[in-house]
Amino acid sequence: MRQRLKFFFLTGLALLFLFVFSIVLLLRFIPVPTSSYMIFEASNHGSVSYSWVDLKDMSASVPLSIVAAEDVNFCNHWGFDLVAIRSAIEQGSKRGASTISQQVVKNLFLWHKRSWIRKFFEAFLTPVIEISWSKRRILEVYLNIAEFDEGIFGIEQASQQIFGMSSSKLSLSQAALLAAVLPNPKQRSAVNPSKFVQKRALSIADGASTILKDERSDCFTD
Repeated sequence: MRQRLKFFFLTGLALLFLFVFSIVLLLRFIPVPTSSYMIFEASNHGSVSYSWVDLKDMSASVPLSIVAAEDVNFCNHWGFDLVAIRSAIEQGSKRGASTISQQVVKNLFLWHKRSWIRKFFEAFLTPVIEISWSKRRILEVYLNIAEFDEGIFGIEQASQQIFGMSSSKLSLSQAALLAAVLPNPKQRSAVNPSKFVQKRALSIADGASTILKDERSDCFTD
C-alpha cells in the first residue's frame, strides 16, 4: 500500500511538472494572454486594461528604466540575486531582493500574499523560467504583465492611458516615471507623482544611463 501511494504521488508530481513546464515553453513563443494576478484583479474590480507589445517595439528607455528600478543585476544572475538577498537580510529590509524573474513567476502563475507556500513555488519556478526563456523574453513578459496603475497592466496600456502615446515614443524621463511606481502602483502614481516618486524617477533615469554605459544591459539590448 505504501509503495502504491508513493508511486501515485511521484507520478502526480511528475505530471504536474510536465504540465507546468509545457506552459512555460509555450509562453516562450506566444504573447501572454493573461496572468493569475490580472485574473485576481479583474475578479475584484470587474475588468483590467491590458495589451501586449513586443520588446523590440518599445522605446529603448523602457527596459533600461525598469531594470535600473527593479533589478540592476538582471543580466548577471540566474534568477536569484544573492548579493541583494544578503544586503536585504543585513539591513533588515522587507523588500529589495526580489528579481524581475521572481516577479514574473509571482505575477504570472502565483499570488501576491506572502506565504511559505508561495515562496516554495516561486523558488521552484524561477529557475525553470531562467532555463527555458532568454533574458530578453523574461523582461518582455515582465513589462507586459506588470501593473503600472490601478487595473492598468503592461507598459503599452500604461503609456497610452497616462501619456497618450505608444510605448515606442516614451522618453527616458517618462519611462523612468512609470518605473518609479513599481513595485507598488496602488500607493504610487505616475499621473500625480509625489515628491518621492519624482525623486525616484530622476534616480532611475540616471541609473538607466549607467547600466547602459557599464554593459549591464547587454542581455536585453540589441
